[in-house]
Amino acid sequence: MIKQTDKGLLITLKIVPNSSKNSIIIEEDFIKVKITAQPIENKANKALIEFLSKELKIPKTAIEIVKGDTSKDKTLFFHISGQAKRDMVISKLTKH
Repeated sequence: MIKQTDKGLLITLKIVPNSSKNSIIIEEDFIKVKITAQPIENKANKALIEFLSKELKIPKTAIEIVKGDTSKDKTLFFHISGQAKRDMVISKLTKH
């Protein structure tokens, strides 16, 4: 689900496009992110990055989809230096 590396965080999650509102839901063994955007023309991916950027207070450029571009199961890389900032992101994604 969340793995720390030297350059940031690798986070695996499931996206639910076309939802009634944007939200983060913590399931027992995965993170689910509901996005209002439709899964066409990369809209849901862009909305996912925008939403996570605002929720986690990190720049959009620091979030990269590394796996699952066209899938609901995605792996994101958060380019975050500094343990305090990483701990804050982990905390927000696990206690939401």
